[in-house]
Amino acid sequence: MDDPLTLSSPAQFKALGHPLRHRMVNLLRQRPATLGELTAALGSTKGTVGYHVRVLRDAGLVRLAGTRRVRGGTEQRFELVSRGFRLAEEAGVGAEFLVGAALAEMLPARPGTRDHTSLRHLWLTPDEARALAERLEALDPGRHETARPGTEAYGLLLSLYRADIPRLPPEE
Repeated sequence: MDDPLTLSSPAQFKALGHPLRHRMVNLLRQRPATLGELTAALGSTKGTVGYHVRVLRDAGLVRLAGTRRVRGGTEQRFELVSRGFRLAEEAGVGAEFLVGAALAEMLPARPGTRDHTSLRHLWLTPDEARALAERLEALDPGRHETARPGTEAYGLLLSLYRADIPRLPPEE
């Protein structure tokens, strides 16, 4: 489950595009969970959560991690098929999809704390851009994906892209 899953099918994007399913994926990044655990964490109903788990399973994003007998029934535990997702280059939805997902989960900064969101533009050669992309990839934020006592979730959206910024001619 270490290699990122490359997202390419319309079913995968549709599954991840729903706000409740996006939240479910974020929960399952922490650890495998039962329908009951997901229902409680999301404040939803078991029927609704069961339906959305089925959509994620049908899209190939979630799988059955195991079952166990409980009080005359069978409890199912679900997990992500991969801890991370990458967007296929040919998918054609890249940045908009990720930015939309990030905006949907952003909370306002707490009073007295700074928001660390910024947009900057750099003028780079293709080689410099490639080197910067490699440095960003090396940050590996995946090492902190598990919720630990005393921690809060923070999102990190890294994007290095060619920007549509016009260029002024040199001053005369």
